[in-house]
Amino acid sequence: MIKGRSALVLGSTAGLGLAVAEGLADEGVRTAFSGRRRELALRAAEGHDEALGLELDVADADSMRRGIAQVTDAFGPIDILVLNSGGPPPGTAADLSPDEMAASLATLLLAQIRAVSLVLPGMRQRKWGRIVAIGSSGIDQPIAGLARSNAARAGLAGYLKTLATEVAADGVTVNMVLPGRIATGRVAELDGARAAATGQDLATVRERAVRAIPAGRYGTPEEFASAVVFLCSGRASYITGTRLRVDGGMVTSH
Repeated sequence: MIKGRSALVLGSTAGLGLAVAEGLADEGVRTAFSGRRRELALRAAEGHDEALGLELDVADADSMRRGIAQVTDAFGPIDILVLNSGGPPPGTAADLSPDEMAASLATLLLAQIRAVSLVLPGMRQRKWGRIVAIGSSGIDQPIAGLARSNAARAGLAGYLKTLATEVAADGVTVNMVLPGRIATGRVAELDGARAAATGQDLATVRERAVRAIPAGRYGTPEEFASAVVFLCSGRASYITGTRLRVDGGMVTSH
């Protein structure tokens, strides 16, 4: 069980991050909802027992340190850390510049490592911790037109897999959950970008996307969040170093 544990969910004012934070709060976890806009974080936390709305910019080191200190002051040491950040703009690998890639690495990789470094020592000392990253199916099967995301998230996957082997004996599990086509604002934005790039109408783009999903539909944020909440629970104590796809069977690799 995880009732009474404390959690920080990065990027949790909308989309998958919000669904995960709500799922944890519904399980009785003292949950910090966080985002760059304080008013959205406060609104997201409303209606949940022992929830905190927190202004936190993952790309800003000082903001990250302040935010983690606020969570610790409110709830005590952080037991559960959910790594998440907004996706970078679409684009091809051939057109990707080093500066663009560096900007994406700053938020999708380096900021996530920074967050881990701030909470991991306490988890190891207490012999209990859960680190779960919201990734992308592009890690297992690169997504056309999302070169920055494919590259940066793959780097995070490598880091977390290595970390998992180093901290497993300390009772800390480290996993990733990879969403496929989940009905969020981000996916709607990407569908719109594809429609604009191909000259197709949005309905056609979505119909083609659904045809590539064996389940025959987009997933819901709540379905995705359920997988993350399970990995944060005591029932998942022997699961670490894994990448769990929640994609309706979309990715064709093993």
